[in-house]
Amino acid sequence: MTEVVGKVFVFLLVVLVTFLWVGHAITRLTGGEKKATGSVEISPEGGEAIFWGKGRCFTCHSLGERGSAVRCPNLGVWGEKFPLPIGLRAVERAKERSEETGMEYTATDYLVESLANPSAYIVEGYKDEMAVVYAPPISLTLDEIKAVVSYLQSQGGDVDIEALNNPTEVSKKFYDRIKAASAAGGGDPGNGEMVFFESAGCNECHAIRGEGGRIGPDLSAIAKKGIKYISESILQPAASFTPGYETYTVIKKDGKEMYDEEGRKVSGVKVKETDEYVEIALDPESIVRIQKSEIKELVIDKNKSIMPEELIEALTVKEYQDLLAFLLLQKGEKD
Repeated sequence: MTEVVGKVFVFLLVVLVTFLWVGHAITRLTGGEKKATGSVEISPEGGEAIFWGKGRCFTCHSLGERGSAVRCPNLGVWGEKFPLPIGLRAVERAKERSEETGMEYTATDYLVESLANPSAYIVEGYKDEMAVVYAPPISLTLDEIKAVVSYLQSQGGDVDIEALNNPTEVSKKFYDRIKAASAAGGGDPGNGEMVFFESAGCNECHAIRGEGGRIGPDLSAIAKKGIKYISESILQPAASFTPGYETYTVIKKDGKEMYDEEGRKVSGVKVKETDEYVEIALDPESIVRIQKSEIKELVIDKNKSIMPEELIEALTVKEYQDLLAFLLLQKGEKD
């Protein structure tokens, strides 16, 4: 009896080893083990899942007879207004964008632009109201956007994954925009530009590509310093100073700090110096000229910055993220 049990055990062991060996061989023949990931496949199938799922594109767009949304253009064939599916329509749109911008657009460029910067081209008869898909609450990643573009390409056109993974200069600018948004926690660079030049008034002191003030450092290439530096500069402006933009406090001949006629301490950025005088900017609108004959010394104040400490309190979380995303696009490159 023991001998029979032993033979059965050996037989089962051989079967198990054979099964594992066959499984391993099949895995190798089929390209190896595929580990599960959370990333979407850049393919029409992956894009279809995003379009009708996470991206919720269907809430505004229909595709031919599929869906019933009418807020934004139908992306399939639908009546006289949309006689071509979006994959073919993109070819015509690309020609129009090339003429309008002076840059060479491909059909892929147009589709990427339509998701990354939908305000750039508005189909006649529709409003500029498409959501920013890479910002909350949708928050699509770059790969998810690529997948959606491939799905749209498949609607009557040629799917070109190569063009998506090796973008033209036109598409690359939009990719940078999406990456900056992701790095900034979902910020919208377009709205961040408005925060910079309008609501926060950063341009009163800082310039970008020649537009703005000169009291603070030029931010045209600020992205090269990284998100940590940019974030710290907004949250704790006195934590670090760009050389040449230190905050100076004027010390009088008697060794005391100087105050202006309005009772403000003369402490700020040195914007001009001659043999006779220096000019100190207390804020964007107040520049004080002091004769050198009145000055004992200029002392760098490491605990004070002309940049308002309360700026972050004036910004909402979204405005802060949007501003970060905009600044992360400033790489010093020409448009």
